[in-house]
Amino acid sequence: MDAYDKGSDARHGQDGPGGPAGPDRPDSEADSAETTAPETDGAPEAAGAREAAGVPGVAGAREAADVPETAGVPEAAGAEAAGAAEAAGAVRAAPPGTVQPPAPRTGVAALSPRYQVGAVVALAVVAVAVCAHIGMVFLHLAPSNTLTKQHGDVVDEWVFPEFEQNWKLFAPNPLQQNVSVQVRAEVSTADGEIRTTGWYDLSAEDGRAIDGNPLPSHTQQNELRRAWDFFVASHDSDDRPVGLRGTLSETYLRRIALLRLDRDGAAGPGGVVERVQYRSRTTNVEPPPWSGEKVSDRPTVRELPWWSVAAETRGAKSGQAGQAAREGGAA
Repeated sequence: MDAYDKGSDARHGQDGPGGPAGPDRPDSEADSAETTAPETDGAPEAAGAREAAGVPGVAGAREAADVPETAGVPEAAGAEAAGAAEAAGAVRAAPPGTVQPPAPRTGVAALSPRYQVGAVVALAVVAVAVCAHIGMVFLHLAPSNTLTKQHGDVVDEWVFPEFEQNWKLFAPNPLQQNVSVQVRAEVSTADGEIRTTGWYDLSAEDGRAIDGNPLPSHTQQNELRRAWDFFVASHDSDDRPVGLRGTLSETYLRRIALLRLDRDGAAGPGGVVERVQYRSRTTNVEPPPWSGEKVSDRPTVRELPWWSVAAETRGAKSGQAGQAAREGGAA
């Protein structure tokens, strides 16, 4: 007891929690101070005491548990990391004999073989059509070459009028005239008479269809305008066609006239359009006041000759004759 008490005094010293242990201090108090005080200078003695008592240290416990040491990591942290790695390995590694389900298929691979073949064929057709269209437009815009000289008609039939390309968007001199295209017709009525209709302003009809329409159709915007520009560019001042394109432009205008007149009901019940006549009314756009430019405000009228549309209306006449014959037979 004396030696143990001296050891207690030596460990506590002046800075101990209970002050210097004098002769009047009870042994139980000194023992409690020894058990609660942190080990500093007496750590080697405590380790020796544990070894003498047969209590293994941290290293011995690790060796007994066969836990590998991790360099530079505390023992507790190394044990936790090793446990987490083992747990992750257990999750990733499937038990022997377990069959993993296949990953779900997406896209075209998810379709049945029959639909896969259909999808591939459809994509191939679309790709060929796109390449052909791009090639036709390229030949249309490209300078004159061997292909355009030999197959220019095929290219023009593909491009005109829906896919025509021009540079008018960047023209330095934009259009400065308002052109109104009008048409009238000679109609053979059901009674065998011939009557002439009034003038139908086709440009005004297109304008009414476009105004207030956020998505006007290509036909309403460009069909009549491009057809008239085509006619003017392929005819001389006496309205005579220049080359084959002039004749083609006349045929195009006749068909447009028949479609518009039929839509407006110009022929009437049982009537058939025999001839059509076009005219244009061109008015200069008034220049801004600051320009100082003076232009005439009088409209210029260009009236074309009458065109027969018998070839276009032959089917309509035969259809009406057949209907009349059926009605007579029924009566």
